[in-house]
Amino acid sequence: MKAKDLMIPLQDYLKPENTLKEAVNLLLTAKRGEEKVGVKGLPVLDKNGTLMGMLSMGDILKAVFPSYMSMMDLGEFTWDGMVESMAKKVSGKKVEALMTEPVVTVDEDASLMECVDHMIKKNVKRLPVLDGSGRVVGMIYERDVFSAITKAMLDENDGGAK
Repeated sequence: MKAKDLMIPLQDYLKPENTLKEAVNLLLTAKRGEEKVGVKGLPVLDKNGTLMGMLSMGDILKAVFPSYMSMMDLGEFTWDGMVESMAKKVSGKKVEALMTEPVVTVDEDASLMECVDHMIKKNVKRLPVLDGSGRVVGMIYERDVFSAITKAMLDENDGGAK
């Protein structure tokens, strides 16, 4: 199986100039075909369709919890209302300031094993799939890879376990 067989064709993506609030809305309403399923991360493409980065739920959580707070002794600190306050404060930040880069990608002709290798070794849960000209044509999510593996594992016609 190749990446192009497993990928979800690119429908939803972010722009560097999107706000975090716009990004969250798109993450929640991202589609698979006609069905809204929501996703945990999306690619960030510039106006020419060039891959700039990825924005994930983890990036958003890091924006809400500033790095300087991890260095503080917060034992006596009151957390009440902190997340809500910080979420409102960062909602207008631009995606380009928070996205992860560089992005781990795969070629559309990459094997399923190569996709798994990238996900495990590079600790990523989603892979943009690139065509021969380097354009993002789809996304492979961890759940898609897991689904392909479990299908192969459970396929009784192919010698899988019963």
